[in-house]
Amino acid sequence: MSKPLFEILDYLDTPLGVLYLRRRELLSRPGMIVTEVTLDSELLMSSLNTESEIELSRRALAWHQAGPEPKRQGLRVLVGGLGLGYTAAAALESELVAHVRVVEHLPDVIRWTREGMIPLSEQLNGDPRVELSLGDVYAELLAPLPEGQEPWDLLLIDVDHTPTEHLGPTSAPFYMAQTQATIKKHLAPGGVLAIWSAGDDDDYAAMLAATYKEATRERVEWVNELVNQGQEIEDVIFLARD
Repeated sequence: MSKPLFEILDYLDTPLGVLYLRRRELLSRPGMIVTEVTLDSELLMSSLNTESEIELSRRALAWHQAGPEPKRQGLRVLVGGLGLGYTAAAALESELVAHVRVVEHLPDVIRWTREGMIPLSEQLNGDPRVELSLGDVYAELLAPLPEGQEPWDLLLIDVDHTPTEHLGPTSAPFYMAQTQATIKKHLAPGGVLAIWSAGDDDDYAAMLAATYKEATRERVEWVNELVNQGQEIEDVIFLARD
């Protein structure tokens, strides 16, 4: 009997910790190959569990379309965090979306996509609506909107674990009430801010409700098949708009 597939595709020593891109065959489901990213041995993302990443795009778009502004095509979407690309790919499912710009902090994560190392590489590389950019999405949104740049219809943020559990030191101001006026300048009329979180946060939800005309939170329930007998997970998507 052959050994199950296990490949380390890339290894990075980053300011956030040691990052691995790996591909492996699931012992519990022979023949199923998954691509995963780990940070300091902690699983960050898997091509097997993509529900929350996909729902971040789909629910933000649905909320945008249900808003008070007239419906239109040619939507502009900014995605914070590339990861394995599932949030960006879900936004591209909509014919209303004309441009998806993904801001990623680590150049090698962008390289993974461009060099065909992740499952969605071909789709993302082949869609002319996609722009992959190196940068800090938090720093960008906490700065004034550059002169001449159009605001975004959707801001989709999937970087930190939660509003209080941050991957790096630069994002904390993004979750504060006093910065929301600046963040709003990056949104077009009726534009939606959507933030993925691995856990709920009443204080953050209350801050959004107090600083935006409309705010809500939606739960995404899914089963983690990577643990024995499956583990029920509940992630949260925070949504806000003026």
